[in-house]
Amino acid sequence: MNPIQKAASGCPGSSQTRSCAKLSVYDWLHDVPNTINTNDIIEIRFKNTRKDYYRNVNDLNLKQGDIVAVEASPGHDIGVVSLLGDLVLKQMKRHKPTFVDGELRKIYRLAKPVDIQKWEESIQMEHETMLKARKLAEDLRLNMKIGDVEFQGDKTKAIFYYIADERVDFRQLIKVYADTFRIRIEMRQIGARQEAGRIGGIGPCGRELCCSSWISNFVSVTTNAARYQEISLNPQKLAGQCSKLKCCLNYELDCYIDAQMDFPPTNVQIETEKGNFNYLKADIFKGIFWYVRENYQGGGFIGVSVEKVKEILRINRSGKRIPDLTGDVVEIPEDTAPTYQNSVGQESLDRFDQNPNKIRRKKRHKPILTRKNISNTENDSTNDSPAD
Repeated sequence: MNPIQKAASGCPGSSQTRSCAKLSVYDWLHDVPNTINTNDIIEIRFKNTRKDYYRNVNDLNLKQGDIVAVEASPGHDIGVVSLLGDLVLKQMKRHKPTFVDGELRKIYRLAKPVDIQKWEESIQMEHETMLKARKLAEDLRLNMKIGDVEFQGDKTKAIFYYIADERVDFRQLIKVYADTFRIRIEMRQIGARQEAGRIGGIGPCGRELCCSSWISNFVSVTTNAARYQEISLNPQKLAGQCSKLKCCLNYELDCYIDAQMDFPPTNVQIETEKGNFNYLKADIFKGIFWYVRENYQGGGFIGVSVEKVKEILRINRSGKRIPDLTGDVVEIPEDTAPTYQNSVGQESLDRFDQNPNKIRRKKRHKPILTRKNISNTENDSTNDSPAD
């Protein structure tokens, strides 16, 4: 079995996905009879997070991980079966399938050894073609970068993925590519997130980048996600390796929004008889607002529960003021404070600060030289000298 067949056959022990690719979908309907998808529409995945939906017109007995030849324009393409059954119809609502004359394209057959051999040859040509394509684009002085090249299974067409900040007129470039590579050319623009997912890497969390491991659909990330979570708007910390806002800012956003549904406004001062207080920050899940005196006068930070803040603001709206806010300080018990344990056996970062088992070496005291000692050493040296 060649490497492509091994990769497409799937991961051992995964009976529902049978795939190591990040485009795989957990088939939670695998043990339910196929009742809705009677036309037998099948999801096929390709390279670079590309997948599409095809009709099994020949009633082939397919399973996840099979390599098949599908209809393309022109010729045929080679892909891997990634999903079957009723779940395919739900996936089609998330992805836009390709229609030709109002109908889905067809699955021709299971890939033959000749098809797989030609597919392997096209994959081996992609890297060299990408480097040459970059050089040709640079010679034409186009403000774009060729990120990747994907050959069609029959080597009659190639998709050139490029990144550009501005609109690029690449009509002349397509002519140069067609004359150089002797194939049909398709230019497809990708964003910085797709490029980072294609290259891969390690994130600041120490794990593989989400875009290169499991994310297949990118959702827009805005600075409002950081504001809801009370995160400092520091571009160096919020930006990922793609120079865009990190996708993980959206992971816990819904929890923060739900927790702040009944929070009072933060742009309103708390008025007391001894001065006003401005909002500083919040501990959202503990329901505590932290205030500081106006003009940053003495007193430090004062933590007030959300319910107490609502009551104080209600009193202020009625035209009254509370005596002072210092009596409403929230004391956080020690048992609720976060504790960090060394669960993976790593060495402590402050292990060099205080070392009780430090070995103290004894200092060797040098003899004090006096005139008497110096004269004795000179006599000894003359006595030890050999006779003439």
